[in-house]
Parts: sequence; C-alpha cells; structure tokens
Amino acid sequence: METVDASALLPGRERRAAYSAATKRALVAVATRLFTEQGYAATSLDSVVAGADVTKGALYHHFSGKQALFEAVFEQVAAEADGRIRAAMDDVDDPWARALSGLGAFLAIVREPAYRRVVVQEGPSVLGHERHREQEERSTFATVADIVRGILDQSPWSADDQLLHTFARIFYGAVSSAGASVTEADDQDAAALRVETAIGFLLTGFRGLVEAERPA
Repeated sequence: METVDASALLPGRERRAAYSAATKRALVAVATRLFTEQGYAATSLDSVVAGADVTKGALYHHFSGKQALFEAVFEQVAAEADGRIRAAMDDVDDPWARALSGLGAFLAIVREPAYRRVVVQEGPSVLGHERHREQEERSTFATVADIVRGILDQSPWSADDQLLHTFARIFYGAVSSAGASVTEADDQDAAALRVETAIGFLLTGFRGLVEAERPA
C-alpha cells in the first residue's frame, strides 16, 4: 500500500509552514549529534546542512549562524533535561524526597553525552557567561528554585523572594559543580553515588535543624 505524505494534503501556506518546521527540527537534530560528537569548534555548518539534507539558505532562514544554531540545541537539550527532572519529582509529595528524586534524575542526565558536551562543557564558552546564565534561569535553575521553595516552606523561618533566590543559587551551584565533577570522573557511576550521598547528608542535616526548631 502506497504511503501518502500527510503534509501534501494541507493547504499551501500550512504545507510550507509544516515543511519549514520539519527543516528546523532536522537541523537541530543533526546539530545536536555533531556538537555532541565533535564539539562546537570542529562542527561546520556545511556538515550540518549535509546531514539534514537541506541547503545552506534553509539553515540561514532559521538561524543567523553557528552560534544561534548552538543556542537552539542548548535550549532543546536543557528543556528536555528539565522535563525529565520534573517528571522524576511528579507524585512525590514529601519535599525532602522530592529534592532527592530531582537530584537523582539530574545526576543521571549529566552523564549523558549531549547534556555533558552541550550544556556543561561548551555552553558557558560558546554562549558567554550572561547568556548561559539566562538559559539556566529558564530551565534547570527554575526547577531547583521550586525544590528549594518546597524545602524552605517546611521551616519555621521566614524566607522572602531574595533569600529564596540566594538559597536556590547556592544549591544550584553546588549541584551543578557536583554534576560537572561526575562528567569528568573515570567512574561516573561511583562519582554520582558519592554526590547523592553527600547531598543526602546535607539535606538530612537541614531537615534536622528544621524539625528541631518546629514547635512541639
């Protein structure tokens, strides 16, 4: 039975929009693979368009250049990671268990080649410090802030938005640094286990302080 391309049944304008969206997805998919395997510097736009089987003009229709393409890859990899972290915390009501579930998911993600190469290793240098931080604020940092808010809500101490942000930034910095150390370790599974253990001790200690201050 002959397969019919569903996009061919769409009106002209919708068909062109569908083709354009498919082209952009193909470019990002190929760029993700090449940036992961070869790194940013060694990846040429010619290799990206060849892999996606499109013209250079089609690439420039969607992206101003290689850095813009890298940023699109970064956004997608970071967004997918954030979605997986949030999914790991779904249906976990206890804020302490929720934090550990999110941490476990994050430490699994940082061991994956695409996240390790694009987000951890090359993101800061390719995007620049400010742009990289902006991207973080919209993805994994926002999730960490939600985790921290859930923890602080258990405490008897008042925490305004500034304190919340400061606490979240410290926690995020510690987890990100730990995640980077996992990606660089010879035995990543063992390194991840050590990080989970250390963070678990910290959360347990903070939980002890909270419960000690809570009125009887």
